[in-house]
Amino acid sequence: MKYIEEFRDAKLAQALGAQISMLSKRPLSLMEVCGSHTVSIFRHGIRNLLPKTIRLLSGPGCPVCVTAARDIDRALVLARTPGVVFSTFGDMMRVPGSSGSLQEARAQGADVRIVYSPLDALNFASREPEKKIVFFGVGFETTSPLIAATLKKAIYSGIKNFTVFSVHKLIPPALKALVSSQEIEIDGFILPGHVSAIIGTGPYEFLARENHIPAVVSGFEPLDILQSIWMLVAQAERDEAKVEIQYKRVVSAEGNRRALQWLGEIFEPVDDCWRGLGSIPQSGLKLRQEWREWDAEGSFDFPTESAKDDPRCQCGKVLRGTLLPPECPLFSKICTPENPLGPCMVSSEGTCSAYFRYHSRA
Repeated sequence: MKYIEEFRDAKLAQALGAQISMLSKRPLSLMEVCGSHTVSIFRHGIRNLLPKTIRLLSGPGCPVCVTAARDIDRALVLARTPGVVFSTFGDMMRVPGSSGSLQEARAQGADVRIVYSPLDALNFASREPEKKIVFFGVGFETTSPLIAATLKKAIYSGIKNFTVFSVHKLIPPALKALVSSQEIEIDGFILPGHVSAIIGTGPYEFLARENHIPAVVSGFEPLDILQSIWMLVAQAERDEAKVEIQYKRVVSAEGNRRALQWLGEIFEPVDDCWRGLGSIPQSGLKLRQEWREWDAEGSFDFPTESAKDDPRCQCGKVLRGTLLPPECPLFSKICTPENPLGPCMVSSEGTCSAYFRYHSRA
């Protein structure tokens, strides 16, 4: 398949690994931000091709994982409200909140439906006007433009029994919080390809300009990731800091202007809470005031008490890159994909899940 097989050539991968080994002279900690990168790194054994000088860390790039327990609890309130059809992507079903999960709520009689697109939820609203349809808007800049387009369609069509519970997150503010905390030393970022296809490279420039940290937007195939690592090592060895694009077949510096226009029309940035990272300024997206009629948060009452994570779960440390999953005493013993204590083990893009599935093979 074009643009797939040519980026999985084993001989080229080994050659790139050898080039990185020759180039790398000092220890570097590189963080991949996207959960899809984490899975690809494990699936293709990329760590085995790298010298011991290169340490790969996994960051807060899984939207399921960074959704705060408070927001899961609010989703459960909505799902359990009589007359509500709560629609969500399937990977949110098993994320635990303080009082269970959406999957458990459905088993107890709540009308929770898995959808593959927010348009599916909008179709529910058209067909069932007597019910209130709530869509759980989760994700980064990759998925939020599609939610914005769906809301534009609902607004244009006058469908008022459709609302969105938006917990969308923005990646650049989270990176700023990570480097500002100085909790862990990060020498370079492997930036997410899908998010960057929307926002371009401008929002990342602070990494190079203010923090002197190299960054490379990477594709998701093994040669993409290896080339991105080579580019980061080359910058570090020259003591440079730039934001570069490896994934040029998809990403441009200016991003997707139409998608950004839709986001600006429907959403506005707000301070938001991330699991493991706490409250981050201007890191979330909520509906603008003029569209609050389609905002689930303005249509329902939520409990005021603070939700608490399972105190045994170490997902917060994993998301900050300060703990590797095997270092957690519960990993693969009490916490497994069949019995997850936290979202990092629930999501297919979660770091704990990736370690569980692939680390023993590596």
